Amino acid sequence: MAQLLQLDTFESDAGDLTVFEKILPGEIKRVFYIRGKAGHERGGHRHLNTWQALICIVGSCRVFTDNNEEQAYFLLDSPDKCLLLAPEDWHVMDEFTDSSILLVLANTEYHKDDYVFVPYETTITVENS
Repeated sequence: MAQLLQLDTFESDAGDLTVFEKILPGEIKRVFYIRGKAGHERGGHRHLNTWQALICIVGSCRVFTDNNEEQAYFLLDSPDKCLLLAPEDWHVMDEFTDSSILLVLANTEYHKDDYVFVPYETTITVENS
């Protein structure tokens, strides 16, 4: 299940230094960022192998996660919050502020075959009377 982590931040008169280390399994192989637009969604997938760390370094956004056992919403509204996503975490990012920048760090390079776009199915049990 996705985990919300608090990154170490060191404050000084010269500015703040926030540290990202020892969070992803393996090495960081890919870094990208999303400049969000209010009213739009991003994501809508999970992975077979890739772990990701999401940090909203400017502005804010919300992330919905579903690992087929638990569902949760996370608000990323500070650059010292980091959301760690396991490969099985289906995720959708929304509620971006217009100025938001969502930084994503991944432990694999991009491979289109690593993406799963079909969401988990919800099982509904109906009892016959």
